[in-house]
Amino acid sequence: MASVTAQVLPPIEIIVVDDGSTDGTAERIGERFGPAIEILEQPNRGVSAARNRGVAHCSGDWIAFLDSDDRWLPTKLERQAEAWHREPSYRLIHCDEIWIRHGRRVNPRRRHAKRGGRIFEHCLPACAISPSSVLVARDLFDEVGGFDESLPACEDYDLWLRICAVEPVLFVEDALVVKTGGHADQLSRTVWGLDRFRIKALGGMLEHPALAPEERDALRRELGRKIRIFAGGARKRGRAAEADRYEAQGRVWGLS
Repeated sequence: MASVTAQVLPPIEIIVVDDGSTDGTAERIGERFGPAIEILEQPNRGVSAARNRGVAHCSGDWIAFLDSDDRWLPTKLERQAEAWHREPSYRLIHCDEIWIRHGRRVNPRRRHAKRGGRIFEHCLPACAISPSSVLVARDLFDEVGGFDESLPACEDYDLWLRICAVEPVLFVEDALVVKTGGHADQLSRTVWGLDRFRIKALGGMLEHPALAPEERDALRRELGRKIRIFAGGARKRGRAAEADRYEAQGRVWGLS
């Protein structure tokens, strides 16, 4: 939270959604930052519901997110605002990031490389935009329907697919976010079969009217690949029925 209040270009409002924490988070934030930060408390409903509630409560035209494990560098909002003023047709601006794992800086894999423009196909293999790096227009967020609250994970992957299907994005090449990982309680460590949720997101995009033919073909190839990988992993874990169900769905979708 300190990295938000330390921005060179201060946000017009800061909203923290306490999604059912039991460690006194809301009290500590209130004691440290006082009325400068508005705190919304709710029973635990998951990250999508928390983000959507925060957006619904905000009054600004632009939205930025910050996950609890991440922090912004001081010029994050300033640099993104400057980029938008140079190219005001864009409604999503994201930036590069620094990855810290187990206390050490690491280089992201090639598939996680960030870029701008029409990046729908680049978004298919893995999440190509970090939530903490985004500055997104409120009207765009509302138009695509926000985060899917039925997804307990990969909700960001799903949202970027829906956004990048309809328009290009602007990318600031400087790393303006520090993204910390490697914790034992991360979703990637605690939830088995994250590709279940990516498969659902991709399946929901199959008939999207904004996709070009080559984008739809790429989507179908990636969806088929993810189903094959997921089904193979499910069988190794003794989940044959689940593997059969996903393979059957792939046949319904006409995937090879």
